[in-house]
Amino acid sequence: MGKIGSDKMDLKVIYEDNHLLVVDKPVNVLSQADNTQDIDMVSMCKAYVKEKYKKPGNVYIGLVHRLDRPVGGVMVFAKTSKAASRLSDQVRTRTMKKTYRTVVVGKCQKDGDCVDYLYKNTKTNMVKIVDKSNKDGKMASLSYKKLGETYSDKDKLDYSLLEVDLHTGRPHQIRVQFSSRNHPLYGDQRYSKFSKVGQQIALWSARIELVHPTTKEVMAFEAKMPNAYPWNIF
Repeated sequence: MGKIGSDKMDLKVIYEDNHLLVVDKPVNVLSQADNTQDIDMVSMCKAYVKEKYKKPGNVYIGLVHRLDRPVGGVMVFAKTSKAASRLSDQVRTRTMKKTYRTVVVGKCQKDGDCVDYLYKNTKTNMVKIVDKSNKDGKMASLSYKKLGETYSDKDKLDYSLLEVDLHTGRPHQIRVQFSSRNHPLYGDQRYSKFSKVGQQIALWSARIELVHPTTKEVMAFEAKMPNAYPWNIF
């Protein structure tokens, strides 16, 4: 992975106008900078805008939602503070609709809803399900549809391909809610006993629907799933 200031990675732009920058986030890239100095999406977007439009000085890029580092796919950034404020409101009020694809272990029932209360241990960065009465628990809700099911000779396991609609955006939500139902995500190093070192988690930001911050038009953006195992066995 490149460092900031070294050879920058190519940014895959899905859509762009004066207010929005929608990109296809590569797996294993940070959403925003942390103490590792590894390359991150905000810095990549700033470098792209600065270079494309020959902008001097600082470039504004607003982070309105995050994807976990190992997760790739559609990510939306704001190019103005007004757009950032309006898009952040949509995230908070859940009018921005986020759809994920994931591969989980086992044969899932056709479709369903998951509602739990999650608690994040900030020291270990692990999330667990707690009782509704726990004052530190936060409600987490999602619904899913099963798109496919197959047996992998390679892993000697059944897998299900799911489309997941998030109704809340809790840390590690999809990973923990499915793991607790004995359907952990393929390659999840934290919450699955089946994952092996080096496997890439099969979680993908497939689609984001939003209301344009200035035109008020409803817009949807999609990113194709990777042509890699285990996505390509379905």
